[in-house]
Amino acid sequence: MKQTSKKSAQGVNPFIHLHVKASMKLSIVLVNHNTCSLLKDALNALINACKNIDYEIVIIDNGSTDRSVEMIESDFPQLHLVVNETNIGIAKASNQGISECTGEYILLVNPDIICGRDSIIKMCDFMAGHSDASGLGVRMLSTKGRFLPESIHGLNKSWALFFKLIGFAKHLSKTRLYDRNRKDWVEEFQITEVDVLSGDFMMLRRLDLIEADAFDERFFTFGHNIDLCYRMRLAGYKNYYFPKTYVIHQESQPVDKFSWTYFRHFYGSMLIFALKYLLRVPEIKVQAIPRLVSPSYEVKG
Repeated sequence: MKQTSKKSAQGVNPFIHLHVKASMKLSIVLVNHNTCSLLKDALNALINACKNIDYEIVIIDNGSTDRSVEMIESDFPQLHLVVNETNIGIAKASNQGISECTGEYILLVNPDIICGRDSIIKMCDFMAGHSDASGLGVRMLSTKGRFLPESIHGLNKSWALFFKLIGFAKHLSKTRLYDRNRKDWVEEFQITEVDVLSGDFMMLRRLDLIEADAFDERFFTFGHNIDLCYRMRLAGYKNYYFPKTYVIHQESQPVDKFSWTYFRHFYGSMLIFALKYLLRVPEIKVQAIPRLVSPSYEVKG
């Protein structure tokens, strides 16, 4: 494992190292912003789950003002830490972390996730045994043991409603956005192909992530996983829901949903998505299609 801590480099192509041949089985990327105690629990669980795996952990700190950086440097000096002076957003920071990775698989984890002892091994085994799988998500439970339905369709209620209102839900045929009582819908314990993976805990095949151009950095906090998974589906890749293991989603600090910052990033991400796809919705095909050209619009702060 790497043992480095460094400031972020500006003006460098974030994917310059992505084409380097994989040197280990798994790379884990966490983006942190003022979640010191949650992050510590998440890292301890990840390290415990990776005892029999050749792995590396990359932490991108997005300008934390708590003791996150000090905690990582004192308690986890063996991990690869990149410190940003400001909060550059989850998508951009995730790309930063991905550019540092050398694993065959890349696992993106939120600091509020506690993985099980066998979760990562089972996920790696599934990916190894299913060459058509480019992305993988697992069952997520609350701290009280309640099943979180976004484990399956990767969307919270707001995004699901948004896609219904704009008529985009029909293009996500493998989600559960309409009649949830249909008998052919996947249930909690069924392995199935899905459209969108939860951004809280998802494993991606590194080479396929390269082809998909990783995350669109205009999605600052929300929607980056939805956009990436949809582009991967457009290119003919498959995402799977794997319920043979689970992770615990801890309750993070409450978000002020009436603040301008939340409003701008949450609804701004929906606007970006709508402008990117709604005017001309590409058809999902089995065979790979040419890479999409990124539009130039973005939501200004």
